[in-house]
Amino acid sequence: MSKQDADETNEILLLSRIAYVVERAGLAAAGAMCGTFVAAQLTRIDPMLFDSIGFIVTMILVGMIGFYLGVDIPRLRASPASPATARPRVDPVELLSAAGTFLTTIAALISLYAFVFDEAPQPGWGYMFACWWLLGVVMQIGAGVAARLCLANKAAG
Repeated sequence: MSKQDADETNEILLLSRIAYVVERAGLAAAGAMCGTFVAAQLTRIDPMLFDSIGFIVTMILVGMIGFYLGVDIPRLRASPASPATARPRVDPVELLSAAGTFLTTIAALISLYAFVFDEAPQPGWGYMFACWWLLGVVMQIGAGVAARLCLANKAAG
């Protein structure tokens, strides 16, 4: 391999890493927005309980972490020993991540709708959507951590 080929390969790898970081930052921003919408709805439902900077920042950070870890699940490479004719199976980590992403975005969308159109949400419904968001974020974080631990264990073993 010539020096020029090596330089081109290094440049491609650097650009790929930059694209990955930009993608992850975008996903974290989407999670922050979802957390902001749900926090805004909860603040309107019960300002005495939820109208604090600490609560809002926590919602934003948890949303960022959930989307950063749970939306882009690293895949395990297929084992060369496994036959090509083996039945495909459902990856529970991927399913957990997808369900979590669905719950968080639906809760955020409903919260955004209520906020933009100045709908006064009933406390029971508002708390239910907030619970969906929280459950979804927990599912995303759990899936992201589990996938990364499995990948690390497979690489080490």
